[in-house]
Amino acid sequence: MPSPIEDYALIGDCHTAALVSRAGSIDWLCLPRFDSGACFAALLGGPEHGRWLLTAAGEVKSSRRRYRDGTLVLETDYETADGAVTVIDCMPVRAQAPDMVRVVVCKRGQVRMKMELVIRFDYGSIIPWVRRIESGISAVAGPDHLQLITAVQLENHDFITTADFVVSAGQRENFTLIWHPSHEDVPPPIDPWWAILETDRWWRDWSSRCTYHGEWRDIVLRSLITLKALTYAPTGGIVAAPTTSLPECLGGVRNWDYRYCWLRDATFTLLSLLSTGYVEEAQAWRAWLLRSVAGRPAETQIMYGLAGERRLPELELGWLPGYEGSRPVRVGNAASTQFQLDVYGEVIDALYHAHLAGSESHADGWANARALIEFVESAWQRPDEGIWEVRGPQRHFTHSKVMAWVALDRGIKAIERNGFEGPFERWHKLRDAIHAQVCRDGFNAELGSFVQSYGSRDLDASLLMMPLVGFLPISDPRVRGTVAAIERGLLSDGFVARYIPHPSVDGLPPGEGAFLPCTFWLADNLHLLGREVEARALFQRLLGLCNDVGLISEEYDTKTGRLVGNFPQAFTHVALVNSALNLSPTPGPADTRPKS
Repeated sequence: MPSPIEDYALIGDCHTAALVSRAGSIDWLCLPRFDSGACFAALLGGPEHGRWLLTAAGEVKSSRRRYRDGTLVLETDYETADGAVTVIDCMPVRAQAPDMVRVVVCKRGQVRMKMELVIRFDYGSIIPWVRRIESGISAVAGPDHLQLITAVQLENHDFITTADFVVSAGQRENFTLIWHPSHEDVPPPIDPWWAILETDRWWRDWSSRCTYHGEWRDIVLRSLITLKALTYAPTGGIVAAPTTSLPECLGGVRNWDYRYCWLRDATFTLLSLLSTGYVEEAQAWRAWLLRSVAGRPAETQIMYGLAGERRLPELELGWLPGYEGSRPVRVGNAASTQFQLDVYGEVIDALYHAHLAGSESHADGWANARALIEFVESAWQRPDEGIWEVRGPQRHFTHSKVMAWVALDRGIKAIERNGFEGPFERWHKLRDAIHAQVCRDGFNAELGSFVQSYGSRDLDASLLMMPLVGFLPISDPRVRGTVAAIERGLLSDGFVARYIPHPSVDGLPPGEGAFLPCTFWLADNLHLLGREVEARALFQRLLGLCNDVGLISEEYDTKTGRLVGNFPQAFTHVALVNSALNLSPTPGPADTRPKS
């Protein structure tokens, strides 16, 4: 059985990533990039579906782990009756091929160690051909070739590679796993210790650029490191998470593939990077956005592949039992074909803020934005699937209309402030019309609150975005009423649900955890309302959900006290960074975004 989701740490090389459990087992790894087939898939099945265990054997008196400061280099200490060791895990910043390095360093006495390597390509479905080589073992199946290089004596039985060995004080044992396409020559071996030192240096140099030095610097920097780790370096795209099918409800069916880049995260991601000194990353994200949405505006998708790929067909992997029996296990995401009006506002808002921050302005950037706004002109009255990608009937979601307003608003401001050419009067008139319709059809006077969709009585946490994007000021009684209604109807055990799920809304059985980004949005709203003590208390409660190495997922199950959903989740870490900035003495994104 895999470890609890919150028991995992992340290592990565800005191309792909692996999850390492407290017990020293790497239970998830896709090679050579985030969305490739997994060679370790124990997270969604069991050890027989692929894992790499390296830990102290026998009775462990205590264990402790941490990242080296400002890095993605993980250290785990094991204390036994006979001595103490540290296991160092990292994925070196990639030069040629993806590598994974694990080094055992004995600090005191003698410690017996054990290793178990189960290689299973294609999400645990393919057992490779394994043979001994002078430096370790070689495993080949189809397009994939892995080599484990080590001086430790290895044994093979029942399609599993094992090792039992002893390390003494001052001794080091190295393990390097190298992947390459099976039709190509084996890459030259790396020096594991040198690779750790270089990876440590690279991450420290990157972290030193962080300009945030406020009250929550450590957790903000850890979130920024996580965002960098979830960035696909060749293109600048940022994946929502490195995993697929970690459930939103344990044992349930809400299991989605998050190894893609969502447009809904665009503005928040950009603001978090720009506000903390990472201008290069923000520019790369902006460039990825422009390339991905290039083409006919009507064909804009809600998500794309790492390089902007559009075809993300959804498949179910029937041979995997799923995390704690949560089935089906899915790869690909059918939501990529949905129509979501809100993404147009997200993209244009992001491009607007990028220009304000001094990002290089290209003529085709404005031409692209203008084409998107013109599409919104023709499509804003269509129903859609909304920000939450419901798989039920399309509706006139209030948040979607608000973001259509954002698209027009930022276009108007681009003309006013940046001197771009566009139909100012026409857009101004349409912006006012959208605003009037939302205030008329999206507000329920009896509830004193805006509602999820026109004509409904359902609440939706996405409505917390209204003052954050500048649609209405926080002082507006309708906004205050909406915040109060969400506190009454969607706040449970201190955390916010997206909405109350039922089949008529999203076409799926009910059951999911509290949605953590929305809870950060509530903290932002409380800050804007002047309820600073409550905002900080809620923010601190959210920080308490981060695991021992500062990682957090998309949702939290308040009944079991468990993190749920794909992990670690970029959207949640972005929301954490922005809330920390909002609650700081200097103005944050919630204070500086355009107002209506």
